[in-house]
This record gives sequence, C-alpha cells and structure tokens, in this order.
Amino acid sequence: MKITMVGAGYVGLVTGTCFAEIGHNVLCVDNDARKIEMLTKRRMPIYEEGLEDLVIRNMDKERLRFTTSIKEGTEFAEVIFIAVGTPPGYHGEPNLSYVEQVGRQVAAHMTDYRLLVEKSTVPVNTGIQLKRTVSKYLREKVDFDVASNPEFLREGSAVHDAFNPDRIVVGVESERAARLLREIYEPIISRSGCEFLVMNIPSAELTKHASNSFLATKISFINAVSRVCELAGADIEQVAHGMGLDPRIGPSFLRAGVGYGGSCFPKDVDAFVHLADQLGYDFRLLREVQRINQGQREHLLRKIQHELWVIQDKVIAIFGLAFKPGTDDIREAPSLYFVSELLKEKAKLRLWDPVATEKFRSVYPDLDYFDDPLECAKGAELLLILTDWPQIRQIDLARLKEAMKCPAIIDGRNMFDPRTMREMGFDYSCVGRP
Repeated sequence: MKITMVGAGYVGLVTGTCFAEIGHNVLCVDNDARKIEMLTKRRMPIYEEGLEDLVIRNMDKERLRFTTSIKEGTEFAEVIFIAVGTPPGYHGEPNLSYVEQVGRQVAAHMTDYRLLVEKSTVPVNTGIQLKRTVSKYLREKVDFDVASNPEFLREGSAVHDAFNPDRIVVGVESERAARLLREIYEPIISRSGCEFLVMNIPSAELTKHASNSFLATKISFINAVSRVCELAGADIEQVAHGMGLDPRIGPSFLRAGVGYGGSCFPKDVDAFVHLADQLGYDFRLLREVQRINQGQREHLLRKIQHELWVIQDKVIAIFGLAFKPGTDDIREAPSLYFVSELLKEKAKLRLWDPVATEKFRSVYPDLDYFDDPLECAKGAELLLILTDWPQIRQIDLARLKEAMKCPAIIDGRNMFDPRTMREMGFDYSCVGRP
C-alpha cells in the first residue's frame, strides 16, 4: 500500500519507517526543511535504537522517501497519517493548530477518496473537528473518512514496539476505514499475534490519554510510597517487588525514582485534566499525580541541599540528561529542572550523557560536557544520577571514588546497593531505601 505520514518526528519517523519495512511504500512529509534535508542525506534528527539502519535500508529499497510538500503527500497515498506535534498550551490544553492545518492543506489538494488517520495524541472529539475542517475546505465534493489510531510506542524501544505491539487500537466510522487500517497492519498482526481493536473514534482517542495517565499514576503512587519508606525505615525495592508479584498489579512502572518526564506523560496528564475540566469533571486524582511528581524532584533537591549545605561554587557532576535511557529526548527531563535550580544556586556543573549531550547543549551551551563519566566526575563534590543508563552500573566504583573530591552520591534512580556503596566509603543517598 501507499502511505503518507505527515510529521517526521518520533512517532511519524518510527511508524513510517516500520511501515516501509513490512513492505508498504511510505512518503514522510514534514514542514521542517532542515529535518527533511537531514533525512534525505541519511542523517537522523533523533536517536532511537535500530532506527537509522531501518531508515537507510528502506531508502535504498525506494520504499521510504521524504518531502516538505503536503500536496505531494496528499496525491501520493489513499491513507494519510497525521503525526504532527500537539504541544501543551498555558493551561495544559493541547495545541491542535498543526492538526487543523494538516486537515486544511489535505482538503485543498484532495481529488479522490482519502482516509485521514489521527496518529498524534489528541483529546477526545478531535476527530469530529478534523472531519468538520476537511469538509469545510474541500474544493470539490470528495468522499473521505477520518479515523483514530493512537500510538503506544515507548521511547528507547520504539522500533521494537512498532513491530511487537501489545494491541492496535483504531477508531473508525466506516467499514472501509477499518478494512484499510487492517490491511496496513496485517503483517504486524500476523507476526505478533496482537489484538486489533476496532471502536468508535472518541473511545480510541480516550484510550491513549487514559493509558498514559494510568501509567503516570502508577509512577507517582510508588514514589509516594517511597517517601513513606524513607520515614519508616523500609526498602521501596522490596515493597515494590512484593506488590508486583500480584498479577492484578504487575511489576511494570513500580520503580521509585525522580519522577516521570518525557514528551508524553506530563503533556498527556495535563491534557486529560484539562479535558475533564471542559467536560465538567474535576479529575482530582490526576491533579494529585502531578503534585506528587513535582514533589519528588523537590524532595531530591532537598537531599542535595542537605548534603552540601551551601551549594554555591560546589562542583556537581550529573550523570544522565535524557529523560530515560535509550533516547536522546530531553523534553520534560528531570535534568532540566535540576540544572536550572542548581544554576540559580551558582553551582559548577559537569554533565555526562551517552547520547543526549548535543540536544542538552542546545539549551545550555555554556556548561561543561564530557564524553567519559569518570572524567565528568573528576573533582566533583557531589554526583547526581538522573537517568538509569546501563553504562552507569558498569562504572568502576573504586575509580569513581578516587576521581571525586568528595565521594557523595545522590542517586535518583536507585542504581546501586546502599550497603555496598557505604562499605566502599561513599556518602550515598537514594530513593525510598534506608
């Protein structure tokens, strides 16, 4: 099949590339000319494990192309996925102007049936508005459908998730739309055995926000329990393990730490709260999830203040700038909060991350960045761990202690065993463990 993917960001580029890999002909459209030029030259605008090889292979096979022309994209394919950004507004409401713009532009160039598929995370009833927009801007009477197909990709393992989904959710209004989407996904369904769930469009739109908000709730819950553990002398790792063995709970997202971040959870929880407000429901549970998440970062900052007493002019090394391992995405990353707060206190920062350095440097160009974690830790009076990169666990701890001026560690990801660290002479503070 021919498929147009409007938007070549995390969702659009990964999904479009994986569609090409299973045999479809894909044209990715993006209005960022610099990004399209990079991709045309086989250079990646994002880091995602395995993605670069897939992009290059499918470009070589002429199954994957890139353009800035929405007209070309509209004329190319019967099915057009919309995977543009929906950044949060002032009150947490998603900005749908890019989605609306795509609807207008596609309508202006439609001469035959098209299926427009919402792939971006959008609030319920966006499909109704998109359908209204397309109808309004059509230049001639043309049949079309609108559908919802929310993505459930995890950054850091997005390529794997695209080929091995636990479910594929589609919201449709016609049998034709359902049939086209089933045909697109058939190779993945056959290989993975996942469920293909067909529902109405509002239900599909709500499924995405409800899923991410529940996962964020789970994270905030275990972080709240970690605070109780610290006060009671309990170990959050043991408590979470005991909880996770219950199949009704499960172990996923029960790791206490510095809180959730990234491009999805903060934005989607904000949007769900705002949506509920608009519909007349006060989603107080999710407001508390937000408060706990912010409070977890403030709690870790107090640990830093307690350890150093005076932060000004202290050398602090930070391991981990990406919001999670396996990606270079720093959107809503905990590192942004801590760097901002520590710079206000006039700390001297030394930063390390295996893949996110360049994106972080675009925000803070004047800080000191290092390619080697031991070099980063040299002379530090405190080490702050914010991303649980596997490379951190592999560090020679004896050499780390020798490199630091003061062997003090605030571990926001519970990377090491507290007893071992203290036996080695580290002043080690973590999350929810005695």
